[in-house]
Amino acid sequence: MSKLASELKPILFVVTSNAVKGETGIATGYNLAEVTHPLEKLHAAGIRVEFASPLGGAAPLDGLEDMADPVIAHYWADADFRHAVAHTLNLDDVDPARYSAIFFAGGHGTMWDFPDNAAAQKAIREIDAAGGIVSAVCHGPAALVNARRADGSLLVAGKRLAAFTNGEEEEVQSTHVVPFLLESTLIERGAHHQTAANWANNVVVDGQLITGQNPQSAASLGEALRDALLA
Repeated sequence: MSKLASELKPILFVVTSNAVKGETGIATGYNLAEVTHPLEKLHAAGIRVEFASPLGGAAPLDGLEDMADPVIAHYWADADFRHAVAHTLNLDDVDPARYSAIFFAGGHGTMWDFPDNAAAQKAIREIDAAGGIVSAVCHGPAALVNARRADGSLLVAGKRLAAFTNGEEEEVQSTHVVPFLLESTLIERGAHHQTAANWANNVVVDGQLITGQNPQSAASLGEALRDALLA
């Protein structure tokens, strides 16, 4: 029997607080398309979303947003959305039991503040243990590289998933900028990384884990997350 959106706990959308690519001084942050495109699919289904970040407060944009994109333009003109991303919850203050799922948006900033964030790992562990969904797109799976289940095993070990690929990192000339290669590190953790062509729409669902490869996968990830929650 399918669930009603009104019966669901909200989804926690997590964005980076990191505004600089390591020691380079190059600006970064979260990718707006990777937030707004899934958000559109969830909002259309009546599913509530709340926002958090490692430091809380205003989240930095990565500077790659296309304001001609109608979905981005819609949300950027929406006062409630703008308030939400300017006043994100601090992950340290989040009660994971309040959420049906957690979603980690990408943007290069995540590569510095997601992997070792204890509050993110706690939220992943507790939402997964409660039967909730863990999801991420593009560089968002940086939050998963060190995440563990309640039994101590690595969350991604033995799981099929998608994330920003080594080939895509090379194409955007960031191979030697990021602190580690996301695809390679996930594979080292035992994940079965499902690689598609650069910039292809690629979403992988493996049980409670839903992941997407890049910005082009964000809307499809939102659909997959919606469908899993309402199943």
